[in-house]
Amino acid sequence: MKFSSPSIVFAVLMALEPPVFSQPEESPSPPTTARIIGELPDGTSPPPEPPKPKFIIPEEEILESQIHEQGGRKIIVQKISPIALPPPPTTEPTLDKTSPALQARIASLREKFPKNEMLRIGVTLYRSKDLAPRALCNYWPAATETPVTFWSSADVALLTSFCSFVGSDGETRSLVMGWSTVDIDGMDRLHEKLGIPYNAPKIPQLPDGKATFVIISGNPSAESLASIQSLHDLYNNEHDRLLTAYQGRERASAAREAELKAHPPKPTNIVLNYWDIGTDAPTQGGSK
Repeated sequence: MKFSSPSIVFAVLMALEPPVFSQPEESPSPPTTARIIGELPDGTSPPPEPPKPKFIIPEEEILESQIHEQGGRKIIVQKISPIALPPPPTTEPTLDKTSPALQARIASLREKFPKNEMLRIGVTLYRSKDLAPRALCNYWPAATETPVTFWSSADVALLTSFCSFVGSDGETRSLVMGWSTVDIDGMDRLHEKLGIPYNAPKIPQLPDGKATFVIISGNPSAESLASIQSLHDLYNNEHDRLLTAYQGRERASAAREAELKAHPPKPTNIVLNYWDIGTDAPTQGGSK
């Protein structure tokens, strides 16, 4: 935590403003560098999947056929001769928890990931032409703790492309984040047209430079503070990589949107095959 030197002035300031938590620049490097686990999607298209085999019904196996028009396409419903299917399993497969192979796998995972916290955060990201992005975050730590609310100077839009990361304390965490964006300038214009004042939230002053946060409600434990700090350390350490990947995704999204506008997809026909289940059928069947 980074505070001013102890003094009467500091005590007065602490009474007026909540403390800002950040990684001290003068402190030694953490034992572990917060980092993302896995690759970051950057908008690059994945390789095309191999073509799927076509399901073709011989003409002599089609017993009835009906055609329905919908939205510029045809929906063809065909009754076909029953198809022999393997019988369903009579019992569900069981998992042998005493299997040496399974136990070795579990031990390996526990050694590799001794702890994996689910970091659950809900975020409202506020943007304005006169203000850097500011995020109002609600964090739900362990069930024994009350929720924690804090403001952050991190642009959380960059944190939406990965699931797991290693924190500054060496612990592995999974990030589950729901977020939305509020355009303060746009809300001001909208409320002005409606003749209703827009009560924007009071955003605290946060220092420029590396992302920091300030707790405004809740009483986080040391473990919860470590989780919040680790997320900010990750953001600061991986900022350039996160930003590059985010910009790549935005370009790819804009290109896909332009492509769809220029070449809207054409409706394709759908064929629905079914057969009756009866005593004369070779086995239990269904639609295909």
